[in-house]
Amino acid sequence: MSRIFWDTNLFIYLFEDYGEVTQTVAELRRRMIDRGDQLFTSTLTLGEILVKPHEKGDNELAKSYERALQATASIIPLDHHAAIRYASLRLDRSLKGPDAIQLACAAQAQTDLFITNDQRLAGQIVSGIQFVTSLQRAFL
Repeated sequence: MSRIFWDTNLFIYLFEDYGEVTQTVAELRRRMIDRGDQLFTSTLTLGEILVKPHEKGDNELAKSYERALQATASIIPLDHHAAIRYASLRLDRSLKGPDAIQLACAAQAQTDLFITNDQRLAGQIVSGIQFVTSLQRAFL
């Protein structure tokens, strides 16, 4: 059993129709369930997945996304300790603020694997996360 953190983009692919990439993420989730892996994400993910439904004025879709996220993953807040990790990560100015928040929350949760579809993040070395990898490599 592993502790796996998903970046926002994986949830967007899972909840919306992105064709083949949606199928890849759904299969990855099925494999995680079969292994008994724990899925984590952050409160930032919740905010980010709600943008599109709010933009459309679709409160029912927003509620549906929120329920799906809460049923699927443990949601890690940007608390005091994660904020301190965030500050350390932001010393690397190549990391964007939202990316640093995600990594800080994943590190705070002591995750084994952080999966993203953002190639800029794949391979980052972060204390508290064993591996940061791309969706493509995680699915192999």
